[in-house]
Amino acid sequence: MVGTDHVVHSLVACALCFKAVTLPLSSQTQILSGWGRTMPVQAKVVQPASVQQVQELVRQASPASLIARGLGRSYGDAAQLDGASAVEMGAFDQINLDLVKGSVTAGAGVSLNQLLRVIVPAGFFLPVTPGTRNVTIGGAIAADVHGKNHHVDGSFGNHLQRLLLVDGRGELRELTPSGKSSVDEIEQFWATVGGMGLTGIIVEATFSLIPISSSLISVNTARYHNLDELMAAMVASDSNYRYSVAWIDSLNAKGRGVLSCGDHAMAEQLPTSQQADPLVYDPKPLASAPTFLPVGLLNKLTVRAFNEAWFRKAPKQRLGELQTIGAYFHPLDGVQDWNRIYGPAGFLQYQFVVPDNASHLVLYTLEALRKIGTSSFLTVLKRFGPSNPGHLSFPMQGWTLAVDLPAAVPGLFEVLDHLDEHIAAENGRLYLAKDSRQSATILRRTYPRLEEWQQAREKLDPSKVFSSDMAIRTGL
Repeated sequence: MVGTDHVVHSLVACALCFKAVTLPLSSQTQILSGWGRTMPVQAKVVQPASVQQVQELVRQASPASLIARGLGRSYGDAAQLDGASAVEMGAFDQINLDLVKGSVTAGAGVSLNQLLRVIVPAGFFLPVTPGTRNVTIGGAIAADVHGKNHHVDGSFGNHLQRLLLVDGRGELRELTPSGKSSVDEIEQFWATVGGMGLTGIIVEATFSLIPISSSLISVNTARYHNLDELMAAMVASDSNYRYSVAWIDSLNAKGRGVLSCGDHAMAEQLPTSQQADPLVYDPKPLASAPTFLPVGLLNKLTVRAFNEAWFRKAPKQRLGELQTIGAYFHPLDGVQDWNRIYGPAGFLQYQFVVPDNASHLVLYTLEALRKIGTSSFLTVLKRFGPSNPGHLSFPMQGWTLAVDLPAAVPGLFEVLDHLDEHIAAENGRLYLAKDSRQSATILRRTYPRLEEWQQAREKLDPSKVFSSDMAIRTGL
């Protein structure tokens, strides 16, 4: 349901929003994998239709038998559990928009795509959006997703006002960042934000929105012929733009790239023909990747040609170009199932963050990957602002580089292990939502608040009902 009146939620009232369902719990055995398609497993997919069904499912569960799963956009093994149950929350799809407060209450199964179709025509935008709109609210909280505006607005958890969680005992809890009832509640809130679904099953959340007067983004684009110039321009743009992202040609020795900085366009900036309906929003996929691609189609030569064309098509400098939300924030969503382009072996995304004083690792990483002949057409550099109180939240003040890499490249995993050591030595870390291979040792070295998180998790899920293949691999 979608409401536009002022909405006041309490724990009891909210629980009643999800009426008891007498239908049997829906479940079926499926092959699951992350978006990178590298580690498929067989699991039972369970689809509860009410809070009561979620609670009963948890109460009957044995240790290490459940993990919540959204739309499968974690790249690795974070939302799967081999031989156990994945809980999909698609039935929790309510959306209540509060126009007065500029906030929304949404079920955990609501996708950002669904939410945008409601809030944009009403004059609001997401406080944070990752590079795809095909992410659920529950997943966005569990991964504490970030976007092109972290240097200004932080990550998704920064904007959460409350969340509902079914914990490891099957109890429904309301958690807030202010901790209405106890200090423990604050710790449990921040353990859940970025906690990768290991503290419980998120049912619903309330969070603030950004008011907008048009659905277009005013974008300034410039290309740079080396990495030093590009990174200097990014630092300079921190205080001038809400959104900032750079694409890097990973096969170019100088690290050339294209910087795109943007802000929400005001309605009066639009052409006269569009001012009558400035908040129109209706994104559509443009194409679908074929189900089968020949082995080797995505190689160094084809990626080099793509990167050359992508760099050349960008202007030396262009100011005030009006782009749609989809074009600027979610360009790859225009191609359905684009993860197929890497072929049957799949791919992984290597994303790390390092402090400002370790910026040299950006170039070092690009050079190390280029030496083994990796072919990445998607290499993205962003700036991060300060971290939030989330124990396992990924962002910190500094630089984050994300590189998509074909999994079949010889020597790739050895190089990544080597890079992990350098990142750990510089007090950086890897993004859990993208990770598919880091060791338990590296995770312990790079997430300094891990023990605090484990203590908070123990109070929420003492029997460790919730687990995942990633949690087992990394010792979470």
